[in-house]
Amino acid sequence: MANREPLLKPVKITDLRPTQMTVGYREVVEKRRRWQSYDAEKKRAFLGAHMIPTLLGPKKRHYVIDHHHLSRALHEEGVEEVLVTVVADLHHLAKDEFWTVCDHKSWVHPYDETGVRRDFHDIPKAMDSLKDDPFRSLAGELRRAGGFAKDTTPFSEFLWADFLRRNIKEKRVEDDFSAALEKALSLAKSGDAGHLPGWCGPSKG
Repeated sequence: MANREPLLKPVKITDLRPTQMTVGYREVVEKRRRWQSYDAEKKRAFLGAHMIPTLLGPKKRHYVIDHHHLSRALHEEGVEEVLVTVVADLHHLAKDEFWTVCDHKSWVHPYDETGVRRDFHDIPKAMDSLKDDPFRSLAGELRRAGGFAKDTTPFSEFLWADFLRRNIKEKRVEDDFSAALEKALSLAKSGDAGHLPGWCGPSKG
């Protein structure tokens, strides 16, 4: 069941189902900017090398379990199809059982843009319906700035986003992202963040 089997036939991005409720719009914009810098040959190579991991769920729909930001960015850039790799075939399960299995396997993150857990049926049914969580954008930028290390923990950047949400005012993130990032870097080096995946330890001196 855990074997990843790439599909030879691409799947339409509009047919992909999310397993989370939000993305960081700044992250999406950055991925769009990078895509726009590629020439046609590099775009083809990129699509061939970046398969979207999915679960085959009820009614044989593809549920994305990673690369939501990339899928959204490609959709906004007019890309119609992507290659997917099926991590698990769960299409025989009833929908409620499917979500229960996803929950236990950490394949779903049903938290809204305020960090509150919601019912599974509140998860959007399309990539273009994902809402913006500015703290997810801040967490992504924090990792790129060296605030924490990339980690295999599922939804690790959402865990950091929730930590930042509790310690930085949203208005600060929206009004002065650079200042918010500076504050985030300071928080990331504090012992208060020691429980989070990829923590790099306290600053010295």
